[in-house]
Amino acid sequence: DKGFRVLSGMTNSPGRLGLTLGLGPCETAMEVVKGYRDRMKTFELREPNKLKTGAVLENVDRDGEVDLFKFPVPFLHELDGGRYIGTGDLVIMRDPEDDWVNLGTYRVMIHDKNTVGLWMSPGKHGRLIREKYFAEGKPCPVLISVGHDPLLFLSSGNEVDYGTSEFAHAGGHRGMPIDVVSSELHGLPMPANGEIVLEGEIVADQKLPEGPFGEWTGYYASSVREDPVVNVRRVYYRDDPILTMARPGRPPSDYSFSKCVVKSAMIWDEVEKAGLPGVKAVWCHEAGGGRLFNIISIKQAYPGHAKQAGLLAAGCHAGNYLGRFVVVVDEDIDPTNTFDLIWAIASRCDPDEDIDIIRKTWSGALDPRKKVGDNFNSRGIIDACRPFDWIDEFPAVAESSPELRQKTLKKWAHLLK
Repeated sequence: DKGFRVLSGMTNSPGRLGLTLGLGPCETAMEVVKGYRDRMKTFELREPNKLKTGAVLENVDRDGEVDLFKFPVPFLHELDGGRYIGTGDLVIMRDPEDDWVNLGTYRVMIHDKNTVGLWMSPGKHGRLIREKYFAEGKPCPVLISVGHDPLLFLSSGNEVDYGTSEFAHAGGHRGMPIDVVSSELHGLPMPANGEIVLEGEIVADQKLPEGPFGEWTGYYASSVREDPVVNVRRVYYRDDPILTMARPGRPPSDYSFSKCVVKSAMIWDEVEKAGLPGVKAVWCHEAGGGRLFNIISIKQAYPGHAKQAGLLAAGCHAGNYLGRFVVVVDEDIDPTNTFDLIWAIASRCDPDEDIDIIRKTWSGALDPRKKVGDNFNSRGIIDACRPFDWIDEFPAVAESSPELRQKTLKKWAHLLK
């Protein structure tokens, strides 16, 4: 169809996510997790390819021509404070000190035809960059891409290392550089084949109420606050553009699956790079929005192995922000199977011995359990593994062995059709 359109659920199945990441049409979540994690063993960043022009420049609205309401901006939840043009977006900023380009996914609410609110959680890379400009008494130049390749959204919305551009990260997964073109006002790079990109400046002393917004935790967790706005002075868009949307809310949402898969793979990669052996699987449960409830399966090899796994999974960059629980299980437990997980906690975890609390950890305004302005929370580390010091004496599991199960199924297959 022609005209302005909206796309959501871009990567919300193993098949679509596997194709987006270049892993092929995967069938299960863990297949994508393992494919991503295996790629990271030989992963190389690919810096973007700078072009002079691209499809995103087919149309340019300047200054007084800007009218954001021309696009089909959705009103996503009935109690939202406004229409959000930025949900599955890329917020593109350049660090004024170190001269690297950061992409982050932050929510963007329309105030009027050329003014938007841009909310960034404390500690996030975009917020840190913005504060550097404000400290110098300067407005912060910014691009906001609200229509683009879903691979860029996967890199932008997850914890890529500070100082590493998500353009290079996405190019590494694509196996070729991402094509970019420079914006007119600030020379910031934007996807050459992007759909819609806004350009302007964040102004420190110009604030308007932002929120509430139904967030990925499943709550209208962030109150209405006065927040610096972006004055939009350019809008670049291709003919018949597609606005990319990610609708958060009570899980599952239209992007929670891909968030869980990518987060799981990143945690797996980071804990292994930190020296943890024997990792068999990692899964960030969708009920926790990919952050609040994470499970790591290991083959225990030494005393303290399970505790080490829990602490690393809770403290690594990919698993740290707004975490809540980490559960460590043995290799016979499938972390994607909620019944298996609860059985392991119920039968292998002694609450007095196997649950630890870490306090004063990194939270944020989206945490529904915290008061406004309180950016700390705590972590529960649950060891649901067999006790290592008497693991050989732990009761055997009362179920058929894989060999017996296969033999039985083969014998009675004619009755099971």
